[in-house]
Amino acid sequence: MTWPRAFREVLWSGLKIEETRLEPLLALRTAVGVAIVIGLALWLGSPAYAASAALGAFSAGGATFQRTWRPRKVIALGAGVGLALSTLVGYLAAGQLATFLPLLALWTFVSGLAWAVGSTAGIVAATTVGSMLVTITLPTSVGRALEHAGIIALGGVVQAVLILLFPIRRWGAHRDALADALAAVADYARQLRHNPTARFDPEPLMTARDAAAVTPSQARTRPAALHGPRGLAERIVPAIAALADPDVGAPAEGPGRDRARELLDGAADVLDAAARSIRRGTPVEVPHKAVDLLRGTEVLEGPARQAVERLAGLLGEALEIAECGNAHRGMPAQHGPAGTQFLVRPTLFRLIPVIVRAVRRELRHDSPVFRHAVRLAAVATLGYLIAARLPLGHGYWAPIASVMVMRPDFHRTYARAVARLAGTLVGVVLATGVVRALGPDAHVFGALAVVSAGLSYTLVRTGYAYSQCFTAAYVVFLLGMGGQAWEQTVPERMVLTLLGGALAILAYAVFPAWETPRLPERLADWLAANGRYAAAVLRNYAEPTRERRADMRSAQLASRKARAAWQEAYDRAKQEPVRPRGLTSREAEEAQEALEGFDRAATLMENRVPQDDNPFALQAEGLAKALETDTAEAAADMREHRNPDWGRVENALQAWEGAGARSPALRREAHLQKRALEDLATAVSRTPLERDVGSVREEQRVQEAVEADGGGSEPAHQGG
Repeated sequence: MTWPRAFREVLWSGLKIEETRLEPLLALRTAVGVAIVIGLALWLGSPAYAASAALGAFSAGGATFQRTWRPRKVIALGAGVGLALSTLVGYLAAGQLATFLPLLALWTFVSGLAWAVGSTAGIVAATTVGSMLVTITLPTSVGRALEHAGIIALGGVVQAVLILLFPIRRWGAHRDALADALAAVADYARQLRHNPTARFDPEPLMTARDAAAVTPSQARTRPAALHGPRGLAERIVPAIAALADPDVGAPAEGPGRDRARELLDGAADVLDAAARSIRRGTPVEVPHKAVDLLRGTEVLEGPARQAVERLAGLLGEALEIAECGNAHRGMPAQHGPAGTQFLVRPTLFRLIPVIVRAVRRELRHDSPVFRHAVRLAAVATLGYLIAARLPLGHGYWAPIASVMVMRPDFHRTYARAVARLAGTLVGVVLATGVVRALGPDAHVFGALAVVSAGLSYTLVRTGYAYSQCFTAAYVVFLLGMGGQAWEQTVPERMVLTLLGGALAILAYAVFPAWETPRLPERLADWLAANGRYAAAVLRNYAEPTRERRADMRSAQLASRKARAAWQEAYDRAKQEPVRPRGLTSREAEEAQEALEGFDRAATLMENRVPQDDNPFALQAEGLAKALETDTAEAAADMREHRNPDWGRVENALQAWEGAGARSPALRREAHLQKRALEDLATAVSRTPLERDVGSVREEQRVQEAVEADGGGSEPAHQGG
């Protein structure tokens, strides 16, 4: 992607509003929390205290809108504590530039590393930097600083209490995640009606699994409907894939294919009904036609008939769990095999060693999180230093604008920078004009701050530019309420905001963390993980034990994680104005398609894994070992830009066929895997001359795109 096109896309991304993502009730409750703390602080204290309390309540409330599976009240309390601590520590060091600048650099660096834990932690940590920069201007002594820190923490407590007293769609996010997973499987079943070899995107199942991890206290109150259907959805995917596949399931043409299409449509209707029931917490309503379709297996034979019988049993379990789960609550163990327990999520105290390990893994020069932390610290320090030297006053506007827009990747940084700058400038201009027109009135400014906060919360998940407009207005009204607005003009605030945004954009251009050069490594990781998953499935045919099934599930999860890492890197790379390195766009697409085919063949094999302890195909162990070894070596070859080789897999397949494979369907699935590996080798294997030709063609495509965007003949940025 060229620079002009990248800027055009990020500009529009911040202006889109998706109505389905608006949550006005949540916004209203959080705005009420802001109103409560402002009202109490104005009544019992002073406008300066009200400004501190409101900042704590606003930031803590905003943290609860982030995508997280922990209880919102815990997030609000944690954000309040972090904001209070940053305010206190910042004030203690704010007396001298020589002490405050190192503290600001260290605090922002650690805040940047918080992205190693997740986006929620990174965003909340960034708000603590903003709190440090703004609220240290309000206290006048250490004692007052302690009071302001306590009041900021109180804002988080108020938000947590409101969440506890007025819950809105309790377990709603978890219900949505599970319902989305079932709906995704239903959509997959409908795709298979028209495309029997369609690929399934496991991301909804991964999200549902992440949502299913709960703390022991959450497990005691989680609705029973959220326990079993996720595991059933995992088992339904290979069943419908096996039914639809023309090589191992229903025939490609004729009455058998027509019957398979009807069954897939019926399965989709049942899954959609279960998804609606779980999402809304209502009884299951399944069309009778769909149930009747799944009762008959006539016309189909062999593996296809077995797939239908298994599918009908799994769908019946899903409906039963959804029906019972919406009628009863509180069941700490999942449906499934004996001894299966809920997925454990560590409590906040036990999360500390997890955080330490995650941060330690990112402390390397090529880590996007580490580079983000370095950029964040440098930009915040430089912005504060430059603004302090300018005759404008309140120089914290510059570093705040930088810190709040910067993200570890290019697209989100630039999209948020453009949207935040546009929204902030509009919000600052309008709000400052209102402040100057109304004159000093703390109560009026407090009311306007609450209204601005409510509108910002409403749009925080979509339409980022509009949300930032109201956020900027909120800060202006807050400072006006605290008596800090009069000596700074609109042009001064605009200059500082533009300065901070420019520094953020420049920092990523100077010290980037492009994903494009890392695509071969991500692809190699996915290949190796896929090889381990395919080998684990095959070993279940040779030795079908409980331990083997556990290994298969673990390998499948690792494969999905590697696939998600590849997909995220690939999506980011497509939005980066950087020339391809190692893989052209076409090669990346072909390689992804090949690996998806390889994974699909393993999924088909998984559908018929023996459920007892009787070996089904002892020869599968040899192919499993060959697959695991060849894919691991091929992954290493891809990292070193060498062509992969599948000699062991070919020899193992020949030996297996020579010994007589027990299942023709299993043999066909093994050949599907071999074909997918050959397609992958075709996609990534090139001679030096072919690589040069491919690079020239890719540069020509970039050049044509530049000219189409009106960018002249300037080449794309090489990046580092």
